[in-house]
Amino acid sequence: MSHQHSRTDDELTALIGELVSLETENPPGHEKRVAEFVHEWLTDRGIDATFVHEPYADRPQVVARVGDGEPTVVLNGHIDVVPAGDRDEWTHPPYAAEIDDGRLYGRGSADMKTGVAVGMMALADLGAEIGTDDLSGSIVFHAAIGEETGEPGTKTLLERGYGGDYGVVLEPTGMRTATSEKGLAWYEITVAGDPSHASRPEQGDNAITNARPVLDALESYDAEIADREDELVGQAHATVTKIEAGTKENVVPEDAVITIDRRFLPSESADAIDDEVDALLADVEADHGIETSWERTRTYESAAIDVDSDLADVFREQSAEHADISPDPWGVKGSTDVRNFVNDADIEAITWGPGELGQAHTYDESVDPAEAAVGLRTLKASVRELLE
Repeated sequence: MSHQHSRTDDELTALIGELVSLETENPPGHEKRVAEFVHEWLTDRGIDATFVHEPYADRPQVVARVGDGEPTVVLNGHIDVVPAGDRDEWTHPPYAAEIDDGRLYGRGSADMKTGVAVGMMALADLGAEIGTDDLSGSIVFHAAIGEETGEPGTKTLLERGYGGDYGVVLEPTGMRTATSEKGLAWYEITVAGDPSHASRPEQGDNAITNARPVLDALESYDAEIADREDELVGQAHATVTKIEAGTKENVVPEDAVITIDRRFLPSESADAIDDEVDALLADVEADHGIETSWERTRTYESAAIDVDSDLADVFREQSAEHADISPDPWGVKGSTDVRNFVNDADIEAITWGPGELGQAHTYDESVDPAEAAVGLRTLKASVRELLE
């Protein structure tokens, strides 16, 4: 294994730092400043880069391409980050991109500006080789918006024809190769009541009291689906994460809103879960004479490709060789834009990249630039193998 330090490593560290120092919080969706930077960086290197002013005119995405042959590998990264939150909780300012004791700190350093930087560098480095006798095929690069809030950034790019034969979503997996990922659906269940003054509670119908059997049913449902398991992504969950009820201390509440976080397996679908929620609430209504309604407010579909796909095999072998990473089959419990490749565009795709998933969305989020450099070498070796 070669871990030699090079000028390329310094350039990569500087690039990660520049991307991190440009704040792109979402919400509200400040990606434009990084999109402009990425576009300029690529154009300066003679790479054909394009702004895509969809799905939102004021939040441009960037796509770039080198080569025009087959096969095509798509390198995908999102440029939005979750808000930094309380600045006082950070030891290193979230957008200073400070390096301390061999780690680069900042919001989005792990999730996923390092992935974006590695993709940009791989595109630039391999661009010089593509079209020679050694390397045919082509590489497409995405700097996508809106991933953190489930907006159709990557989905739009794929719909506009910026796809390929293989996709690599460069999230921080510690360079493990994920061939499947859990889905996530949020449900808001509204339990009805009837308001009255609390001095005359019998005139009203307390929505909080009515919510009790719903909560009991949800608890039973969570226990029941725990038996559903996938060897790569673990078990299904239905977790109550929020309850909102009541308007005033002396008023019987007229409704209660319960939020559920439902994590689901590649073998499940959001439509099937809708049916389960419907059936569960119909039973509670029949048994307790209460009224409910529900809405699915956000959905990230689950996704999976064959564990032994060519793409996954190449990345597992190269990661084992360059970075000593376990080649065992693996899946992500979170949600990434890989679902847009697999489900919407029918493209063989994995989630793979340097950095630790556990750093995502944390205070003092950080990444190891040395690991990023190994990631870049591994990515280039993998793409070369796919394109040879």
